[in-house]
Amino acid sequence: MTKFRKREVFLAQIVFTDGTATKKRPVVVVSGIHYNDKREEIIVAAITSNTIRRIFGDVRIKNWKEAGFLYPSAVTGIILAIKKTLIEKKLGVLAEDDFEKVAATLRKTLEL
Repeated sequence: MTKFRKREVFLAQIVFTDGTATKKRPVVVVSGIHYNDKREEIIVAAITSNTIRRIFGDVRIKNWKEAGFLYPSAVTGIILAIKKTLIEKKLGVLAEDDFEKVAATLRKTLEL
């Protein structure tokens, strides 16, 4: 069984927020090791290549090539709990400085 770690980027089947369809999307794991090891789900943030759109909660990825993306990308403010069985393959890992910006934005978004 695959171990899932914070900062890792995967290709996954994601259900649209309106529940009408699914789409393969890159996601970054935001849940911690204990959660990931003890549950059938992981908590992820969706990733988009639409870096022009700037919505509250979105974070541009500075080191996008190193993270395994083909295009400049951003982590969105769309946070999901998904079954591990919806993960298709690992794409890469976000750089620590990019993930710290994501974590800071999550704390602000969730008012933690």
